Amino acid sequence: MGKTIAVCNQKGGVGKTTTAVNLAACLAAAEEPTLLVDMDAQCNATTGVGLDRDTIQASVYDVITRRGSRDGNTAMRDIIVPSERIRYLSIAPASTDLAGAEVELVNVLARERRLREALDEIRDDYSYIIIDTPPSLGLLTINVLAATRSVLIPIQCEYYALEGLAELLNTIRLVQKNLNRDLVIEGALLTMYDTRLNLSRQVAEDVRGCFSGRVFDTVVPRNVKLSEAPSFGKPIILYDIMSSGAESYLSLAKEIMNNG
Repeated sequence: MGKTIAVCNQKGGVGKTTTAVNLAACLAAAEEPTLLVDMDAQCNATTGVGLDRDTIQASVYDVITRRGSRDGNTAMRDIIVPSERIRYLSIAPASTDLAGAEVELVNVLARERRLREALDEIRDDYSYIIIDTPPSLGLLTINVLAATRSVLIPIQCEYYALEGLAELLNTIRLVQKNLNRDLVIEGALLTMYDTRLNLSRQVAEDVRGCFSGRVFDTVVPRNVKLSEAPSFGKPIILYDIMSSGAESYLSLAKEIMNNG
């Protein structure tokens, strides 16, 4: 059974989608069959690997709302698109319709387990399933936490970095108690690190104190190439594999694989 990792932080702009896309790409580059699941209505993970969201026939929205034609539903396997650029990478794309999914599911029984049930059908097909989450702690994120084995928390090395983390950690505890007892924190990932700034060093120290023993050795630097790559629809290893950003995410993938 594949290992499922959610990349989660309710704050925007922390490198969440950048991490999901590039971690998935690097795991696939290591010849590990990997599925990237986009659960964000902004569809940034979908476009970040080169898919045109306007040409997508079916998405995660159709799966969790159970729309479609096969027995009246759309299965996860029905929406998965193989990457044309990275052999072992596949994508379960998002659509902007996800923005309304929480309202549509509000009166649905066991709505928090829709994604888990869908992923259960295909977990054995992949070594890793990486899920990008929306910048909120709403029903879509709860679906992800109920469906995953572990949570990777990107934390930017900037002012207010730890703001809101208590709420996220409390949500994780509630999900562990009520929906997914196997859920663990994979680790915190320091992003946007600038070696020139005392602030970055201070934030890194604070994060290591908050997540004692659960912070990745890999630190993702502030890197122009990482910022440019999504506009070309490419993971960083395809856009500029010699960049410090590519080096960091290859290192992170190695840590993940070594952790089992």
